[in-house]
Amino acid sequence: MRNQFSLTLLACASVCVLALLCASPAAAQGPSPEVAPTLFPGGGLVSYNSIFVTRGLLPGTNPAPSRPTFSHEGDFIFTWGFHRDFHLTVLVPVVTNLFDATRQGGPAVGGTGLGDALVLVKYRFYRRDSERGTTQVSVTLGPKFPSGRTDLVDSSGSRLPAGLQPGSGSADLFVAVTWTYTGLFDVKRLVADEEFHSLLRSTGTQATRRGSDLESRFWVSYRPYQSKNVAREWFIGPDLIWRHSQDDRVSGITQAGSGGDALLAGVTTFVGLRPGVHIWVGMDWDIAHSTGALFMPVRRHISFGITRQFRFHFK
Repeated sequence: MRNQFSLTLLACASVCVLALLCASPAAAQGPSPEVAPTLFPGGGLVSYNSIFVTRGLLPGTNPAPSRPTFSHEGDFIFTWGFHRDFHLTVLVPVVTNLFDATRQGGPAVGGTGLGDALVLVKYRFYRRDSERGTTQVSVTLGPKFPSGRTDLVDSSGSRLPAGLQPGSGSADLFVAVTWTYTGLFDVKRLVADEEFHSLLRSTGTQATRRGSDLESRFWVSYRPYQSKNVAREWFIGPDLIWRHSQDDRVSGITQAGSGGDALLAGVTTFVGLRPGVHIWVGMDWDIAHSTGALFMPVRRHISFGITRQFRFHFK
C-alpha cells in the first residue's frame, strides 16, 4: 500500500516538474527545504535567491501607483549557526521595480537599487523526535533597516512614488513562526511545513507608511529520491500562500482600498546536488484576491535560488 502511495506521488511530482520546465524557471522556497530547523552549530550558509513578482494593473490606476506591476528582488543571504537552537541571518536585497501602464496610455517608470537589509535571529524552541519523524517549531525576529535607495526619479526628474522605490525609508520589524512535521500520515518522506510571518512597518520616505504585511505559506513536500549517503536528494510538492496587506498611509491619511487579501497556489521543488549545495525552483499563481479600489494583487510569483553550506573553523 505504501509503495503504491509512493509511486503515485512520484508520478505527480514528475508532472509538476514538467509543468515548471514548460512554464519558466520558478520557486517560492528558502535556503532549506524544511523551514523550522536551525543551522548546525558552527555552520555557515551563503545563498542567492531571485524573486520575480507580477501584479495586476487595475483600470484607471492612480498615476501614483501603490505597487510596481513587475518587480525583481535578488537576495544575498548569509547565515551562521552559533548554537544548536539559534542561528543568525543577514539578508541584503537588490530590487528592481517597474510600473508599466503603456497599454492603458499611462507611464512606464522604474529603476534598480539596493533594498532594505534585514538582520534576523532564529530560535528553535521545540523539537520532538519519534518513530514517525521529527516535529520542530521556531520563531524568527529581527529589524529591517532603512538602508535601501529612496531617490529614484522618472525621465522628467520627478521623484518616483514611495511604492516604486527599492527602499522604504522606514525601520520595520520582521517576525515569523515556522513549523515542520516530518512523517506526515506516517510516511517518512512526506513533510508538512508552515511559515507565518509579518512585517510591521513604520512611516518612511515621502511620509508614507506602507501597509504591514501578513503571510502564511503551507508546503507539503515528498522526497521521491535520496542517495544512500544523503549527498543527493529531491523534494517536491504543492504549496498554498495567503497574503494580507493593510492599507497604506500617506501624510497620516489612509489610502482606502490599497490593501487587501490574496490567495496563491503553486508547486515547489528543492534539489540537493551534492553535500552542502542545493538549488530550488517554484511558481505560484493567483487563484483569488480582494478587489480594493487601489489594490494591486500578486498575479504570479516565481523564485529560484542556490545555497552553499560550509563549516566555520575556529581555534
